[in-house]
Parts: sequence; C-alpha cells; structure tokens
Amino acid sequence: MPEIGETLREARMRERIDVSEIEAITKIRAKYLRALENEEWDLLPGPTFVKSFLRTYANALGLDGKALVEEYRLNYERPSEPLEPIVASPRRVRVPGGRGGPGRPGGSGPSRGYMALVGIFGSLIVLLIVLLLAGGGGGGSTSGRTDTTAKHRTARPGVHRHGGVARNGAGANTTVSLSLRATGTVYVCLIGEGSHRLVSGQTLEAGARTPTFHSKHFVLTLGNNAVTLVLDGTPRTVPASSSAIGYSITKAGRTTLTPGHLPTCT
Repeated sequence: MPEIGETLREARMRERIDVSEIEAITKIRAKYLRALENEEWDLLPGPTFVKSFLRTYANALGLDGKALVEEYRLNYERPSEPLEPIVASPRRVRVPGGRGGPGRPGGSGPSRGYMALVGIFGSLIVLLIVLLLAGGGGGGSTSGRTDTTAKHRTARPGVHRHGGVARNGAGANTTVSLSLRATGTVYVCLIGEGSHRLVSGQTLEAGARTPTFHSKHFVLTLGNNAVTLVLDGTPRTVPASSSAIGYSITKAGRTTLTPGHLPTCT
C-alpha cells in the first residue's frame, strides 16, 4: 500500500498542480505541504496540525482525507501521556471523630488552589493553539491571511458544482482563481474585475503559462481551443471551435459568450 506522502505526491503530479497552487487553495504554507509529502512529521507544529493539514491537502486533491488521517493515526501518532500534576496532591488529614480535614467533609476533593492552577494551565494551552492557528496560514498569492482550516476553494462533500466550478453556500468566498496553460499557439485577451486587463491581447506559444489571477469576475477571449483553463486549481479543457471562443467566468460557473459580446484588448 503506498505511503501517505507518496499518495499525496502522486495525486498532485497526476493533476499537474504545483505546490504553490495548492498553497493558494488551502492556505497551508508550502513548506508544510512538502513536509507532508516527505512524511517529515517533525517539521510540522504537532499531531493536531498534521491531521488537520493532511485532511485539507487530501481533500484538495480529491483524495479520501479521513482515510489518510486514520492511517497516520495508526502508524505514526503516539498515545498521549497523562500530564503530571503541577502541585502535589492534597493530603488527607485525619481528625479524631471525623474522616476529612477541617472545613472539608470527607477530605476526598482537590483544593481550590489546585483547581485554579489547573484552570490557568488549560487556558495557556488554548491560547497557544489559537496563536499557532493564527500564524499558520498565509500565501503569497492572496490578500491577507485566513485561518488554515477556515475556507477552502476546493471540491469537497457538501459543495455543489455548476459548469465545472465549485460553488459554496451563502456567504462563501466568491473569488475565482484562474490561470491558462497553452497547449499550442493561441491568442488570449483576459479582463478581470473593474475592466482590468490581465492578459492584453497576447499570443501564447505551446507550453507557456500565465500567472494565477484572482477576481470575482473574468471575461475571456481565446483565438482557438489550444489552451487549458485552471479554475480554482482544477484543469478545464476548451471545446474545439472554428472561430474565437469567449467565456464569462464567476464562482457560479463558466458561461459561453456570443460572438458579439467577446471582450477585445485593442
């Protein structure tokens, strides 16, 4: 059975997706993604983050994240050891004619000071986890940082699809990521939000790739179908056509434009 890291790497290479693209989709730093693929668990913040990152990465590649997390838990996770008490356990005091210490019938419960110290210790652990989560996200191709486990622009259970583009429920992120890979010589005019020209009427040769752009709405003109569209990290082909091809692209899907509505970059 393939190892966890090998399974992730083979799935990513099969989809021809770069680590930087996965970083932009999952908000997990590239060094952590590489550590997962190399099974370098010591380079990750801890078992809790390993399982969270592993599930997110696997789901982004269309793998069974739950199964990979379970495999990690069985093969690599060590049983957690009980924490030693911060202070010594309260000692029972025998009082003639009674079973407990002064003011504490029965003498079996912990002292208030002990409980207060345990509460403070627990609060520090929660605060440390929150700080690690806040600093664990980040990607050079996005504006601002988000929680590494918050929003993922990936196809996951409970996410509906239309026109090959993932669409989440109400209140979800409406920004679409788009890059183009030329498989032959092709003319490209790409316009983003606010009529901003992203690819201004250029002719791409076979093997050329554009940067990954982010916008809520794209309009696109292609001279032919010799190109692959990478929408939210998923490659999409273009149907063959004897004339120029135009698309309007949003989070809701990809809509074909009529000849009279194709954008121009002249």
